[in-house]
Amino acid sequence: MSSHTSNVRPEPDQVLVDIADYVCDYEIKSAEAYDTARYCLMDTLGCGLEALSYPACTKLLGPIVPDTVVLNGARVPGTQFQLDPVKAAFDIGAMVRWLDFNDTWLAAEWGHPSDNLGGILATADWLSRTRVAHGKSALTMKSVLTAMIKAHEIQGVLALENSFNRVGLDHVILVKIASTAVVTKLLGGSRDEIIDAVSNAWIDGQALRTYRHSPNTGPRKSWAAGDATSRAVRLALMTLKGEMGYPSALTAKTWGFYDVLFKGNAFKFQRPYGSYVMEQILFKISFPAEFHSQTAIEAAFQLHAQVGDRLNTQEKIAQIGKIVITTHESAIRIIDKKGPLHNPADRDHCIQYMAAIGLLNGNLTAADFEDAAAADPRIDALRDKMECVENPQYTQDYLDPEKRSIANALQIFFKDGSHSENIAVEYPIGHRRRRAEGIPELVKKFRVNLARRFPAKQSHAILGLCMDAKRLETTTVNEFMDMLAI
Repeated sequence: MSSHTSNVRPEPDQVLVDIADYVCDYEIKSAEAYDTARYCLMDTLGCGLEALSYPACTKLLGPIVPDTVVLNGARVPGTQFQLDPVKAAFDIGAMVRWLDFNDTWLAAEWGHPSDNLGGILATADWLSRTRVAHGKSALTMKSVLTAMIKAHEIQGVLALENSFNRVGLDHVILVKIASTAVVTKLLGGSRDEIIDAVSNAWIDGQALRTYRHSPNTGPRKSWAAGDATSRAVRLALMTLKGEMGYPSALTAKTWGFYDVLFKGNAFKFQRPYGSYVMEQILFKISFPAEFHSQTAIEAAFQLHAQVGDRLNTQEKIAQIGKIVITTHESAIRIIDKKGPLHNPADRDHCIQYMAAIGLLNGNLTAADFEDAAAADPRIDALRDKMECVENPQYTQDYLDPEKRSIANALQIFFKDGSHSENIAVEYPIGHRRRRAEGIPELVKKFRVNLARRFPAKQSHAILGLCMDAKRLETTTVNEFMDMLAI
């Protein structure tokens, strides 16, 4: 006898329903979440402005077809471009992620929730300009901040217990999911339309992590999130035109996401959606580097101040026996690299390279990943001395939701039997536990990045608006984006 597959259309998967209900119905009441979102907006835009100094990034920006003019197009900050919202989302997303300097979320899956700002800003700006052109009111920046909080939450909560990297998928899948949900809502989508759009995002063929790992590490990792958030805008627009969804996109036997791409496992959830992720978000404040290395670099800075004069020449480096980096499992899996490093994308995902720069210079900037800086032979001489060792307690505390530490320690052992202090840093400056210390530095970082692109008067006006929470929230999106134009 033959068996027949039922063609009865099921109810939507609960994961889809929960996301849609959260986006549609949950009211953000946390003052801390809104305050953190405002600083996140500043920091994320600043990262994008700094990236405009790098031709490898700027060559990707602008209309796909040169000289295309888009009526009521979305602005790309720091440029003269006004683009359709799909391409504008890509451009903003690529700028934001280019230097690996925007915020970070670390859990079973890691990622950068502010990557969603590309789709959010592009959609909100284009929609606001279109509404004004038709005599309607524009969206305010309060709606952008709300969308940011909810996108952070969707991406971060999905990441808490579900490791996409362990099945070879890149974390930008969660950018696509989160952006699709909040952008569909910004566009006026209903609960059912959000479910439909997000279902399409899950079955949309997901990016592999190939471009993040040796021996294939390359600059696609810097535009992958822009690609994801722009695809989200495309899916949202298609849905709003009546494109159908797929209710069992995750759970369909044989053909659903779980069976095809997640080894048959269903997602696990540690907590319901709220505002937890934005409140806990990690900022990269002092230097652009993959986040699992941030505390190692802080430790390297301290060692530079203590023993820098014992390792500033190749002859002195030869007197080092070994350098021990004590770290956590995720860092070993992602950024513990030996052998040649081929490009900036390779270098900013190598804990040994970044620690070596910190030991030599007591500083780390985006320029330190470029070929000119990497030509310094002392860097590889130091790398050759380094070994990474896991501390199981560091791994445990990394996964503890009450701690969320990212601990690293560095110690140098010399051939004469002497050794440096073992410098351990448990929480980086961008951690919630160091907000009082970190926020003034974040504002300073934003001020510097504004000055890279805008005249002093324009920079001062942008910073003043961003520092005034009430005034920022009531400013229309198109007015805000106009302030960021060249």
